[in-house]
Amino acid sequence: MANQLASVVGRLLRRLRSSSSQSLLTPTQRSVLARLDDGGAATTADLARAEFVRPQSMRLTLGALEGQGLVERAPDPADGRKSVMSITDAGRTALAEVRAAKRNWLAEAVAAELDGHERRTVAEAVALIERLVGS
Repeated sequence: MANQLASVVGRLLRRLRSSSSQSLLTPTQRSVLARLDDGGAATTADLARAEFVRPQSMRLTLGALEGQGLVERAPDPADGRKSVMSITDAGRTALAEVRAAKRNWLAEAVAAELDGHERRTVAEAVALIERLVGS
């Protein structure tokens, strides 16, 4: 069952990612925006560690986001030699659009494919999966 659950969750994640593919943002850029939105300002090194990429790759990602006005750089209050990146209002708007596209795809898929009983079953399964993830 663990293999099947991991496989299904992986396929769902890929479908959700593809539902927002009209966005001009790469999956890594979307992930970085979400991380900054949820966790607040962070250094390039912190973001690279969190995203499992090299700092050089993260610098390129952040440079592209900064060039689009989606993130901004400021001196690190804890260490003025470093910079921290934070999401801008434009970044929040872009992220909200990506998240809305994902939600819309999922809501439409559930409505089209599942009857009322199946929707309740999925809702119960979601609660169980949340419990697994929380442990």
